[in-house]
Amino acid sequence: MQKWIMSGLFFFACAFAVILMFTLPGKAEVAEQNNPTMPEVQLDTASAEATVKASCITCHGDQLQGNIGPSLQKEGAQHNAEEIYNIVTKGRGQMPSFKDKLAPEEIAHVALWLAEKK
Repeated sequence: MQKWIMSGLFFFACAFAVILMFTLPGKAEVAEQNNPTMPEVQLDTASAEATVKASCITCHGDQLQGNIGPSLQKEGAQHNAEEIYNIVTKGRGQMPSFKDKLAPEEIAHVALWLAEKK
């Protein structure tokens, strides 16, 4: 009887291990999540401004002067486009991640636009 129980537990453990092997993210996927790559886009100012008005002014103010979130009026003096892209994509501090709310290209346009504000 104990052999059957032990065999069943061993089979369950092996099946669970196989399931985990195929469902857990690999090193490359984890690295991409930790350091997302900004897509190469040409700055589309109108698109960036529309995205900012739709997604950012609630916290950063209608003139990006700061409100709940910090001022973004001179964001380009503090961060380059790639850094801004990472912050918007992953979030930081009280700022939420926008990777599920905006397309990578939209975030890239906003990052390039904000990087010009010095």
